[in-house]
Amino acid sequence: VELPAGPIRGAAVFAHCFTCSSDVAAAARISVALAEAGIAVMRFDFTGLGASEGEFADTNFSTNVADLVAAADYLSEHYEAPGLLIGHSLGGAAVLAAAPELTSVRAVVTIGAPSEPTHVEALLTDGLDELEANGEATVDV
Repeated sequence: VELPAGPIRGAAVFAHCFTCSSDVAAAARISVALAEAGIAVMRFDFTGLGASEGEFADTNFSTNVADLVAAADYLSEHYEAPGLLIGHSLGGAAVLAAAPELTSVRAVVTIGAPSEPTHVEALLTDGLDELEANGEATVDV
C-alpha cells in the first residue's frame, strides 16, 4: 500500500495488466503520484503473478475480479474503503466488473482497457460453443 505522508484523504485499488505484476512501472508511478495527493493506493498481484500465491494456469477473468474484491476488502479493513478503482489493460476490464460489487467505489479509471473482445476472437474459436453455453470457456493463450 502506497501511503500518503499526511492524512489519508481517500483510497484506491490498482489492478495491473495481464501477466504483469503490481510492480509494473505505470502502476508504481501512478500510485506514488496519488499518494502525494493524499490517496492511499493498494497495488496487488493477481493469483499466480508477481509475489502472489497460486498458479496462474488456474486463474480466469472471474478469479481476477475476485482477487480485486479481496484486495478492496483488505484495504477497507486495514486502512480505508476504496472510493477509486484503477485498472490497466485487462486490469481495467476487471475493475469495471468489480465496481458494482464494491459499494464504496465512486469512480473507476481504466488505462488501455479492452473495449470489445474482437482482438481475442481468434483465441475463442475452439471454445466458442462452450462460451455460448456456459458464459465462459477455457482457451490456450
